[in-house]
Amino acid sequence: MTLEILARKVDRYINPHWKNGASLATGLPNLSVQRNAVPTKPEAYLGTPSICLILQGQKTTTAAGMTVKSGAGQSQILSHALFSTNNITVADEKTPYLALNLTLDLTVMRGLYDQIGDTVFDQTDGTALAVANTDDALIDALGRYLSLTTAPWEVDVMAPLLLREIHFRLLMAPHGGMLRQLLIRDSQASRVARVIARIRQGFRNPLNMAEMAKVAGMSDSAFYANFKTITGTTPLQYQKDLRLFEARRLITNGGSAVAAAARSVGYDSATQFSREYARKFGASPRSFIGGMRVSA
Repeated sequence: MTLEILARKVDRYINPHWKNGASLATGLPNLSVQRNAVPTKPEAYLGTPSICLILQGQKTTTAAGMTVKSGAGQSQILSHALFSTNNITVADEKTPYLALNLTLDLTVMRGLYDQIGDTVFDQTDGTALAVANTDDALIDALGRYLSLTTAPWEVDVMAPLLLREIHFRLLMAPHGGMLRQLLIRDSQASRVARVIARIRQGFRNPLNMAEMAKVAGMSDSAFYANFKTITGTTPLQYQKDLRLFEARRLITNGGSAVAAAARSVGYDSATQFSREYARKFGASPRSFIGGMRVSA
C-alpha cells in the first residue's frame, strides 16, 4: 500500500466522525488517526512510546530537549513516556493534515528479542525523539492494520500478527535506535524507562533521588545525567510536569476546584501551584475550568 492510498483511506475513515484536530480512535488496539484543516498553535501533551506517520501536511514536535519537523512520508518515534509540544504547521481545507498514530507495546517488542537481537543490537545509538523517512514496508504494514477496520471478523487473528510485524519494522528502522536500546535490560534507556514508570506511579509523593538512582541501578550523579540526556529534563521537573498535567485533567474534565486539584496532585501551596501552572500552560488554572480540550 502506498502513502497516497493510505492517506485516502484515513481521510475517508475520519471524515464522517471528524472534529477538527481531535484524534479519532479506530477501535483497533492502540491505533488512532487525526485530521486538521488548519495549522495549530503549540500544545503540550503527555506522550507515550509511539509512532506518528505523517500522511499529508507538516508538524513540529519538541520533546527530549530537541525539536523536529516532519512532513508527508516521514514518521516520528517517541521511545519513552515524555512530555512534548506539538503544532501542525502546514494544513488547509484542500490538503488537510493527516496522520496515523500507534501507541507502541513494549511487551510485543520484547517478544522479538530472541529472534532479532543478534541482528540489530549492535546498533544502539538513538534519541528518545527521532524522525526519518518511512520505508514502504512499514507504510504497507500500517495500512494493512488500518484496513482491519473494514473486516472486524479478522481482528482477533490478524491484529496480533500485524502489530508484531509493525513493531519488528520499527526496531529495524533507521530511527529505531532508542527502541532497540529499550530491549537491552541493563541499557541506559531501559533503566531510565524503569524510573519513569516509578515516578508516574507515585508522582504525588515527594521525589527521593537516592531511591530513584537505586531503581536505575546507577550512582546519583550517573542517574541524574542519564535521565536528563534521554528525557531532556530533570527527574524533579518530570514529576512536576506530571502533577500539572494531572491537575489540568482534574480541572478541565472533572470540574475540580483549583485548590482541590492542587492538593490532589501533591501541592501544599495553591499559590505556587497556580504560578507553575500558568508558566507551563500559558494561562491560569481557573481559565481551564469549563471544558478546554486536554490531550494525553
